[in-house]
Amino acid sequence: MSSLTKPIKETIKKIVPYAIIKKYKNYQEHKMLDLYKGDKVFCPICGSSFETFGPYGVVKRQNAQCIKCGSLERHRLLFLYLNSETNLFDSKTKIRVLHFAPEKSFYDIFSQQQNIEYVPCDLFPEGYSYGKVKAIKVDITKIPFEDSYFDAILCNHVLEHVPDDILAMKELKRVMKNDGWGVFQIPIDYNREKTYEDFTLTTEKQRKEAFGQKDHVRWYGRDYTDRLKSAGFNVTEDDYVKKFSSEEIYKMRLTSSELIYYCTK
Repeated sequence: MSSLTKPIKETIKKIVPYAIIKKYKNYQEHKMLDLYKGDKVFCPICGSSFETFGPYGVVKRQNAQCIKCGSLERHRLLFLYLNSETNLFDSKTKIRVLHFAPEKSFYDIFSQQQNIEYVPCDLFPEGYSYGKVKAIKVDITKIPFEDSYFDAILCNHVLEHVPDDILAMKELKRVMKNDGWGVFQIPIDYNREKTYEDFTLTTEKQRKEAFGQKDHVRWYGRDYTDRLKSAGFNVTEDDYVKKFSSEEIYKMRLTSSELIYYCTK
C-alpha cells in the first residue's frame, strides 16, 4: 500500500475492515524481514540485524532505513546518544518530554517508558496515529505550555521547515526547565559557513532546487550553533559519533560527520 496515493489509502481504510488491513501489513512486514535477512547491519533501536538496511530519501540512499522499525542514520545515532549521555532512560528519574514530529521508532520506546511523561506533538498531529499516547497539535512558534514546563525536548529535523526558526528556538527555550535540556538536530551542510535562506522562493520546485526538499525553507550551515545561541541557549556541539569505530559506524550505518546539538538554558 506504500505506493498508493493518500486519497486511495483513505478510501481503502473506509471500505476494508481493519483486521484485513492489519493482516496484509503483517504479511508485507514478514516478507520484507525475510528478504533482508542477515547480520551485516544492526539497528540499536529495535535490536534487529539484516543483510542490509533499505533505501531511503528523495534521492535514494542505499543501506539507510531499518526494515523493522524504520529508523534512519540520524535516529540511530541520536538513540545511542540519548541512551548513554542523558538521563532519559534512567528508571529512577521522572522526566517530562516534549517531542516534535515523533518518529515511530522513538515513539514506540518513549510511550512505554514508565519514567517518561511523554508529549508527542506536531503541527499536523493526524499524521502520527501510532498508539495510546496521542500526538497533540502544537505550533512550534507558539507552544501552548507554560514557562519551564519540560525536562527534555526533542526536535529532530523540524526547524528547516519553519520560516521563523529563531522564534521557534526562543519558544523551545521558554518551555524548557532551568535544569532541562534539548537536542535539536537539523540537516546541515558543513561546507556552508552561513545558513542559506531565500523567502522569495515559494514554489515546491524552487525550494527543492535550493534547499534539497520541497518543504524546506533553508540550508543550515556551520553557523547553526550561533543561531541557537542567539535564542538564548547554551550549546554543546558533541562529536559523539567519534566514540565508535569505523566498523561500528558501518554496522549501525551512522553518519560519521554528524554532530549532536545538545542545548541547555
